[in-house]
Amino acid sequence: MDKKVEEDIVKFVQSIKETETYQRYSSQLAKIKCEPELFNKVNEYRWKNYELQNTSQVDQLFDRMDAFEKEYEKFRENPLVDEFLAAELAFCRMMQDINVFITKELNFE
Repeated sequence: MDKKVEEDIVKFVQSIKETETYQRYSSQLAKIKCEPELFNKVNEYRWKNYELQNTSQVDQLFDRMDAFEKEYEKFRENPLVDEFLAAELAFCRMMQDINVFITKELNFE
């Protein structure tokens, strides 16, 4: 990798780490990791959600997502779980926005 690009990437990553979105995510991640059993359940939830969204046929997705949300409704009521997942979602959206911006600026198709 080009040395200048690498240096700029390091600065860019540091800028991301300084955002409120990343700091909230990092803080919530640290909190939930203090409860390993709960963190394992969160990882199971995340994996099932990922699988559901990536393996379901479009015509079945709504019904399956509805059933999934009902199955995990009580689990999501835990403030630690809910705050972590909300922080993670905000961070993922920020990273998606960054990716879209970079791709657009580079005219990458």
